[in-house]
Amino acid sequence: MLAFITWDVSPELVNIFGREIRWYGLCWAIGVLCTSYVVQKMYESEKLPEKWFDSLFVYVLIGLIIGARLGHCLFYDPGYYLSHPIEILKIWEGGLASHGGAIGMTIGIWLFCRNVSKKSIIWALDRLIVGVAIGAAFIRVGNLMNSEIYGGPTTMPWGFNFVRDKSWHLPIVDGGAGELPCHPTQIYEALIYFAIFILTMYMFYKTRAKEKQGLILGISLIGIFLSRFFIEYMKNVQEPFEVQMRASVGINMGQLLSIPFILWGFWLVYNALRNKEQTIDKK
Repeated sequence: MLAFITWDVSPELVNIFGREIRWYGLCWAIGVLCTSYVVQKMYESEKLPEKWFDSLFVYVLIGLIIGARLGHCLFYDPGYYLSHPIEILKIWEGGLASHGGAIGMTIGIWLFCRNVSKKSIIWALDRLIVGVAIGAAFIRVGNLMNSEIYGGPTTMPWGFNFVRDKSWHLPIVDGGAGELPCHPTQIYEALIYFAIFILTMYMFYKTRAKEKQGLILGISLIGIFLSRFFIEYMKNVQEPFEVQMRASVGINMGQLLSIPFILWGFWLVYNALRNKEQTIDKK
């Protein structure tokens, strides 16, 4: 008999006056709080001005939400959202893209560095990315609670039968997943992001990595987006156009959007390590 885990968790956490609050929203909130706590402690350990963190939180949170929403709308279904622009504002209905969130956070960090800290954007991202890794892990747990963004069929004993999701999206394999257990790719990604968080925390507090601008950021980008690139091969595609995209070029939109971040990560690591005299921005 095929062993698997039956996943029948309701995505609704509580219903207040007809408005449901989902586990996904709670996971997002926990992720944001964990990210902010980690980064705040890092700033305190370096005795940086308290007002810097307060400003950073605002810039990054706004950039994250706007970027993640626009990323979903413009990367995955631009025709619909450009024809119905008011739908872009309905963020409570779901639809947030991690790649768009990364771009939005980068823009927020750039504004923070320009207007507040006057330090380099790489200096700021070296610290922010540590907290982002644990935040991203919680967001993937939220995807699990929603029974969404999972993989194709598997015979492994940890396969999940997502019984609440009857759409099966647009499967990678012909014929669909049917009632077969599938790869819980949300868990795979959450575990990888948590491991990156532990690694970068160690690098920041126990090594001199933070003195090499871009090293922590580069390793994080490689770990996050290279793992995402390969895990995408297990996933069911999320949008109709990705079926043809996978057939013609061998990758989907999530993989295509990951490539620039992977290349940037390798460049950052190379640049940080090639100059042994390179030190942290002292300004």
